[in-house]
Amino acid sequence: MPELPEVETVKRGLTPAMEGIIIAKAEVNRPDLRWPFPPDMAVRLTGQRVERLRRRSKYILADLGSGETLLIHLGMSGRMLVSGDPLGQFAHNHPAPQKHDHVVLHMGNGARITFNDPRRFGAMDLLETATADAHKLLAVLGPEPLGNDFHEAHLISAFKNKLSPVKSALLDQHIIAGLGNIYVCEALFRAKIKPTQKAGKLSKPKVASLVPIIRDVLSEAIEAGGSSLRDFRQADGELGYFQHNFDVYGREGEPCRTPNCPGVIKRIVQSGRSSFYCAQCQR
Repeated sequence: MPELPEVETVKRGLTPAMEGIIIAKAEVNRPDLRWPFPPDMAVRLTGQRVERLRRRSKYILADLGSGETLLIHLGMSGRMLVSGDPLGQFAHNHPAPQKHDHVVLHMGNGARITFNDPRRFGAMDLLETATADAHKLLAVLGPEPLGNDFHEAHLISAFKNKLSPVKSALLDQHIIAGLGNIYVCEALFRAKIKPTQKAGKLSKPKVASLVPIIRDVLSEAIEAGGSSLRDFRQADGELGYFQHNFDVYGREGEPCRTPNCPGVIKRIVQSGRSSFYCAQCQR
């Protein structure tokens, strides 16, 4: 599933083709994805100006002139692809319609935004913009890891007396919004923290060290256009490149990249997810 850097990359790719532009026509080609689309979604989108695109955790939010906000979740295999952008941001002409093109937005500037999702684990909804933060999917989220509300005091407080493994704690969206398996593994490696350590047993300086490390990992991944492992594509259809910089994720049995470290990368399963780490560097 795309994590924060991938969703941020897609949002940035959509912005020049959508922000400030009217949706000339919306096509909704099926009644649902992960859950049913809101009633009359095509009608409610058609003719509306996209006032602003933003991201919250792993969701893309398009604020519309109608006072509604289109919430988009990519799910496991969802893609938001831009074609025919008159601003010259993308070199792609409109492709022929595909089987899994479930929602298509024809923009007033000639661009076409296609939501393609073969597995149909993605989702869309329409919310009232003024109360969007209170929506059940957004209200439970913790602070954005690249925002001002994510700081050392917050993480130390959240980890206090917590008996779950630090890997699980960092994946808890109530504590930090948008972090997923890939970037938690990479951050824990840089912090030299074993993923099975109890969050509440870590020293305050160790917990505090995670804050700038998480920010750095995410920022570097965004700069690289995210990580493409299976289905992820940027809005122009290109692959992300951060997977070439992984220190541990997906590198089971390979040598540790820390200079002079004799360790190899190990994989364990925690709560049904693979954790990758170096037993020499991470203790």
